[in-house]
Amino acid sequence: MTDKPQSGELFGIPYNFERPSISRMLSAYWQPGEGMLVKKPFGIGYTLNLANWRSWLVLGVAAALFYQQQQSGGDEELDDDEEPVEVVVED
Repeated sequence: MTDKPQSGELFGIPYNFERPSISRMLSAYWQPGEGMLVKKPFGIGYTLNLANWRSWLVLGVAAALFYQQQQSGGDEELDDDEEPVEVVVED
């Protein structure tokens, strides 16, 4: 029986299922001189490169949107006195 490769690319998407080490995990998320997205140290796809300023911008926007959603109530459910509205469309 042949061993399956632990890392590589499939349809242009990288994968890596080798057992991660601490040094490999840390070096994967901090790669100065690389782009905003880098290969994940474990799993399938890409992750943010925290050495790139664009990654921090993306994280800041995501945090702001999450904060805004939490402040506005997020999951708005109907109050006890409010009832759903029935819409009738006539042909």
